[in-house]
Amino acid sequence: MNEKLSDYRGMSAEQLGLSLKEQEKNLFHLRFQSATDRLETPSEIRKAKREIARILTIQRERELAEAKRESGHGK
Repeated sequence: MNEKLSDYRGMSAEQLGLSLKEQEKNLFHLRFQSATDRLETPSEIRKAKREIARILTIQRERELAEAKRESGHGK
């Protein structure tokens, strides 16, 4: 788990965005499989949601850090 987190932290904003889209697409397919009773491992949906949450958290951390940096320069 922590390996993925450090991998995400090492990514650029563009790479994070692409990873997010990929994970959302994966979640869509998993939900589709679930609806058609072809999903073998239901825990995959939870894992996909957590990956999305990790990416969104890192994006938000960067957003807040940037806002803090900008407000610090204004003084």
